[in-house]
Amino acid sequence: MSQKDELQRGLGERHIRLMALGACIGVGLFLGSAKAIQMAGPAIMLSYILGGLAILVIMRALGEMAVHEPVAGSFSHYAKEYLGPLAGFLTGWNYWFLWLVTCVAEITAVAIYMQVWFPEVPRWIWALAALASMGAVNLATVKAFGEFEFWFALIKIVTIIAMILAGAGMICFGLGNDGVATGIANLWSHGGFMPNGITGVLMSLSMVMFAYLGVEMIGLTAGEAKNPQKSIPGAINSVFWRILLFYVGALFVIMSIYPWNEIGTQGSPFVMTFERLGIKTAAGIINFVVITAALSSCNGGIFSTGRMLYSLAKDGQAPQTFARTSKNGVPRNALLLCIGALLVGVVLNYLAPEKVFVWVTSIATFGAIWTWGMILVAQMRFRRRLTAEQVAGLQFRMWLYPLSNYLALAFLALVVVLMAFFEDTRIALFVGPAFLVFLVVLYHTRRLGEKGGAVQPTGDAA
Repeated sequence: MSQKDELQRGLGERHIRLMALGACIGVGLFLGSAKAIQMAGPAIMLSYILGGLAILVIMRALGEMAVHEPVAGSFSHYAKEYLGPLAGFLTGWNYWFLWLVTCVAEITAVAIYMQVWFPEVPRWIWALAALASMGAVNLATVKAFGEFEFWFALIKIVTIIAMILAGAGMICFGLGNDGVATGIANLWSHGGFMPNGITGVLMSLSMVMFAYLGVEMIGLTAGEAKNPQKSIPGAINSVFWRILLFYVGALFVIMSIYPWNEIGTQGSPFVMTFERLGIKTAAGIINFVVITAALSSCNGGIFSTGRMLYSLAKDGQAPQTFARTSKNGVPRNALLLCIGALLVGVVLNYLAPEKVFVWVTSIATFGAIWTWGMILVAQMRFRRRLTAEQVAGLQFRMWLYPLSNYLALAFLALVVVLMAFFEDTRIALFVGPAFLVFLVVLYHTRRLGEKGGAVQPTGDAA
């Protein structure tokens, strides 16, 4: 492989900061997180805070390694380096599969929301259009990808901030409510703050954690960031505060204005809030925002799968052709394979449009939990290799190591157990482990093939 087959550092600090912001904001928030709210009531905010604390620990662990060694493969490379080749192989290919599955969910979401405006157009056509457009962006340059993610994230952020400010006006001053302040009594007036007890909070965790899928993408930007030692710590340090503002803040406003047991029965609470302010086109505006949110996730997913496959090839765990880059520093072969694989999602939208979204989101959640767990374990092994002087010299250090690692791992294990209680998420506990077993078999078969193909010395040479 030649020197030219390297990625280019085209992502600036503003790209990475907005990507980190956008990664925390998914389609589910704009639809009101209705199903999770029905489980936990207003206490869903506690679920998001608990999940956010776990994500903060995971991202801090990833950041410690990424700032010390900023490489494109990020956690796959670290798993291989500190846990062994099999761990790197499993983590890299699992993450590749995870984002393929997530991208299928997102192009499905685009198709669903486009049908609101164009009900006569078959869903699979919109799924294909979403894939083609985001594929083209990724095949251009990494800067083009960064610009699209910047503006996609900005659209989502401005919408949420506008909703929070408008909602605060209703709560405090009666804005859009004939001057009568709504207050926050709805948070405890319909069965209490925790109407379904601690059980409801626990049962909502698997859905809450899916909302955080993608935040680890910050690590994958390390190999293409202009100044990873500055941009990555800045993005990671603000993860928890973004979660408080965008998730907890938005849900606080929504559930203060509307009784929690009515949310989701009359459409998106974002639409309801803007319509109460007299914005008649609110439904169309929010539909546009949700489409950009889904396109943003698809765009990021194609980026992630391409970079992970490129990294696997660089580490000798995928065919070398996927380690090649275009003249613009883009891993073109890796991206083309991923885009081709995502055509399966278009076919699924043609064959089984009603079931695709539920299937793929639950499988992606299991894959994300595996990835997050491997990040925590790899960071612990990384730290054990360092001397006391090297630890003291780390530019970005893990908090409360190793206690925070163990607590975050226990939390992830709890989420996996809870997934078994729901029919919609239980499928992930079959498909996820089965895929890992398949990867283990593939890894050892490949190793045996490499040994069998090696040239054996002759008797004279021996």
